[in-house]
Amino acid sequence: MTIPYYEVLAFTNRQFAGNPAGVCILNEWLPDALLQAIAAENNLAETAFFIDRGNFYDIRWMTPTVEMDLCGHATLASAHVLFQHLGRPGDSIRFQSHTGGELKVDRSGDRLVLDFPSRPAAACEAPSRLAEGLRAQPREVFKGRDYLAVFESETDVVALAPVFDIVAEIDAHGVIVTAPGDDCDFVSRYFAPRVGVPEDPVTGSAHCALIPYWANRLGKREMRARQLSKRGGELFCEDRGARVGIGGAAVTYIEGTMHVPNE
Repeated sequence: MTIPYYEVLAFTNRQFAGNPAGVCILNEWLPDALLQAIAAENNLAETAFFIDRGNFYDIRWMTPTVEMDLCGHATLASAHVLFQHLGRPGDSIRFQSHTGGELKVDRSGDRLVLDFPSRPAAACEAPSRLAEGLRAQPREVFKGRDYLAVFESETDVVALAPVFDIVAEIDAHGVIVTAPGDDCDFVSRYFAPRVGVPEDPVTGSAHCALIPYWANRLGKREMRARQLSKRGGELFCEDRGARVGIGGAAVTYIEGTMHVPNE
């Protein structure tokens, strides 16, 4: 069986940067074990699988080890494939996910903008091993799907060198670390060894929690953010109340055909 396959770099306008996402185009869902094997073989932070349903696209996302409830960069990558390679008309695409509900991607010039649910995190006590795992003490901690650890400065975030074995023991998908940016509104990094991604290069879904936090703290509706992984990425953020806008560029790295066993 053959599957059209793309690898797209999300939240960047240049090669060898941003977050690589695999994009697989299916006619119908394959067995979960096969989807997970494909994602493991790709060995990217996430691989997206989507199916054309006419007025919308069903979408799922998998890391090398687990299925995710929401993924921004692989959704952005999927929209890029539809617009740039498959000739999708118009400037808006609707995706439907089992866990994230309806998701929309709008084309605005050379930027794609995700319309995702806002997921504000609530203030909480830090888990007992969070500071040990990060090897640094955050000034405050919040909890949603992930822990959100806030630091004083961009320098603090850059300097973090987590102990991933300890971070993987923390009961959450991952740990977002953030601080005010030196040349943007805020910066972040994202550590998710528990789901097979020690450090994600650029994490769209983490901004579902970051945007409401920074919009409230800064008193701003529109913000520019950077993720400070080695590859790096730039995100254009908007607080929309119950939703958030997460914009960025994308470029294609690989276009080809995947050969997998028949069901």
